[in-house]
Amino acid sequence: MIISITNQKGGVGKTTTAINLAAALAQKGMRTLLIDLDPQGNSTMSYVDRKTVEASMYELLTDAAVTFKEIIRPSGFPNLDLAPARISLAKIEAKLLGEFDSHFRLREKIDPVRRKYDAVLIDTPPTLGLITVNAMVASSHILIPIQSSYFALEGTDDLLETIDKIKARPNPHLRILGVVITLHDRRTVLGKDVYKQIASVFGDKLFKTTISKSVRLEESPAHGESIFSYAPRSSGAAEYYSLSEEVLSRV
Repeated sequence: MIISITNQKGGVGKTTTAINLAAALAQKGMRTLLIDLDPQGNSTMSYVDRKTVEASMYELLTDAAVTFKEIIRPSGFPNLDLAPARISLAKIEAKLLGEFDSHFRLREKIDPVRRKYDAVLIDTPPTLGLITVNAMVASSHILIPIQSSYFALEGTDDLLETIDKIKARPNPHLRILGVVITLHDRRTVLGKDVYKQIASVFGDKLFKTTISKSVRLEESPAHGESIFSYAPRSSGAAEYYSLSEEVLSRV
């Protein structure tokens, strides 16, 4: 399975979900690859010192001679590898503009390493540009984090329309794995209202697991760790473990 974690809104917990869902799957003994496709490189910084990264996803997608084998780094976490990003990834739209295969670069590169991994997770940037389209074309599934906030569903029409366009031609097998509510406070009236609102739109696509607001979840990347090594007894660890169980039950 190749899962893109996608939402064009920023601050919805994409990277937090990518880091910790990947760690949860790896903890279950699954050989897991986390691909960082966000120029901000926060997934990368959560596991390795970005100053030590030489070849990254930018070189992979722009240079035909570069392979995944050359850029993949061990995360320091058992069963989990990382394909790192650097800020240069922000230039990729201009670099690949007009290239006939620009939407297929990631899919072509990933094919040779797919069998090495049980699960591949892709952290995407908060846009619906070429990078995110590459991720969708290469993926089997989309996981959509939606923040528990007043404007939670703003922009989801554009995201769903983009997914439909990808399914129509370049990747007819792509499907939405599910929607996870993040930064949730189930004790507040707003939290309960937002949950009902999202459930009314997505129905059985909504995961039962919600990810609560958590200081521990916010702190762990700064320490170069997933929630499972940083605060294994925290609510965040329990919730991402539960989410990983739901993900596996759906694939």
